[in-house]
Amino acid sequence: MTDHTLKAFDDEIVELRGLISEMGGRAESAIDRAVEALSRRDLDLARTVVAEDKRIDELEIAIERLAVQIMTLRAPMADDLRETVAALKIAGVIERIGDYAKNIAKRVPQISRSSKIEALSVLPAMAELASDMLRDVLNAFAARDWQAAVEVSNRDRAVDDFYNSIFRTLLTFMMENPATIGEAAHLLFIAKNLERIGDHATNVAEMVYFAARGEYMPDRERGEPAV
Repeated sequence: MTDHTLKAFDDEIVELRGLISEMGGRAESAIDRAVEALSRRDLDLARTVVAEDKRIDELEIAIERLAVQIMTLRAPMADDLRETVAALKIAGVIERIGDYAKNIAKRVPQISRSSKIEALSVLPAMAELASDMLRDVLNAFAARDWQAAVEVSNRDRAVDDFYNSIFRTLLTFMMENPATIGEAAHLLFIAKNLERIGDHATNVAEMVYFAARGEYMPDRERGEPAV
């Protein structure tokens, strides 16, 4: 490559990382605000989360275009190729995480302001853990830090434990209070979305590990969610 070509390539890699960072930040914010809307029964905030998911989708398209451009025009090798492919895959995962946040926000109108369901008070802590996993794994991608990626993947068990506990609590509550089955089912759906966000953050961690080391992350024993 000429010096000019090398600079153009470096600029494109920097732009790609910036787009991933923005997309991830928006997804993280969407999770936080969706659960805040749930906790406060804030319908306006919930609608904002749903509307702003469009920008996450737009960023995914921009990342796909740039990644394909880099691979076809620059023919990156080794580390750079792995990073470009990882960015392309990570964008798809973040888009799905944004959809989960949007789905949570869409459930907010179905939860009564007077709800006394115990699981409702636990969901913010579960959401914080899942959101932190997403933030930390994207920081690991930016730093090419495979050890941080492994640490994030190890935290997925805690998210699964949250989900299993909420699942059992809600199941018991629905049996004892049949009139609340509909509302409890919405909360179970929300908990499942948060559990899936943790799974996707783990998927990103595996991509970061591969991009940094050129090999797959060793299998880890994981606790499986209830359903």
